[in-house]
Amino acid sequence: MAAPLILVSCSPGEQRTALLREGQLEAAFIERPARPEGIGHLHVGRLSARAPAMAGAFVLLAGGETGFLPDSDGAKGRTEGEWLRVAVTRAAQGGKGPRLAVRAGPAEGPLRLLARGPDAPLRLAAQHPGAELRTDSPACAARLRAALPAGGVTLLSRPAFDDALEDAFAALAAPEVPLPGGGRLIIHPTPALVAIDIDAGGAAGGRNAASHRALNAAALAAAARQIRLRHLAGAILVDMAGMPIGRRKDLLPGFEAVARQDPMLRVVGLTGLGLLELQRRRVHTPLHEVLGLPPSPLSRGLAALRRGVRAAAARPGARLTLTASPGVLAALEAWPGALEEFRQAGGPLHLRPDPLCPPGQEDVHAE
Repeated sequence: MAAPLILVSCSPGEQRTALLREGQLEAAFIERPARPEGIGHLHVGRLSARAPAMAGAFVLLAGGETGFLPDSDGAKGRTEGEWLRVAVTRAAQGGKGPRLAVRAGPAEGPLRLLARGPDAPLRLAAQHPGAELRTDSPACAARLRAALPAGGVTLLSRPAFDDALEDAFAALAAPEVPLPGGGRLIIHPTPALVAIDIDAGGAAGGRNAASHRALNAAALAAAARQIRLRHLAGAILVDMAGMPIGRRKDLLPGFEAVARQDPMLRVVGLTGLGLLELQRRRVHTPLHEVLGLPPSPLSRGLAALRRGVRAAAARPGARLTLTASPGVLAALEAWPGALEEFRQAGGPLHLRPDPLCPPGQEDVHAE
């Protein structure tokens, strides 16, 4: 089996990382370096309050953020006001701070960040030592070469993502996933849980019981892949298409074998209504929280800048104009470094607000 390939695509305000195995997308990360999710960051923090009902304590971090330290990860026996060395083990969620764990070593104030954790390219390189890593950013290549064994990083003279991979990442931001044999998955995150509906659509017409079983088995495998790629977490409910509850139980052994490929995913069973109940441990920020669902003004603006960099490369020296809604332009202006990075990579950029510009129709063109 060929070694996996790690591709890193850098654009103003954003870094996207893909792990490919024999051409198949196996992992996808979208990071915004100006505000990293912080997994692996090492802090000096101060225990601010015990929380016995939650079996843990709250720890104040630099910048005013508060994280949660479970008793099982070092809070037990600690006292309020105590200084601690803690690492971020789970990204912040829905207004709640990150999850923390105590790391060995003495600690004393002030509050500060001691070290940053690895980003997606470095994590994947550590998990797959034989993988080749390719990036289209000189700065990213230099940083990765300083951290990884010699010869493992290639700087590309073209975009790291081809059209097929661009389409695959765009599809991860969409709520609907077409299924190869017909039908679709509909993915609907809520604050409490993620609901996934298997919609057989026209593929359901005239099918016998065996065909329905095969359709649902294939759809469940596709759902497991989407759960992993999108970093979905927490409670997840899957509604199968057109099967009595008794027959749905027959699909559990096969799906459990699929689910075991994801160490963070656990199959709980079927609810009384016949919904497949899953639970996935949260570590990284789900893609829909990074991008928005539908995509946020910032996500649409960063995507426009990414297209603009390619347009600038195709027409060196051209003065480009970005036409977008005022909300998109305001989001870009507020995001640290995004417009400055574009101007360094692509040259001058004029911003033209258009209140009638529909979402997703942001346009970068030469004047």
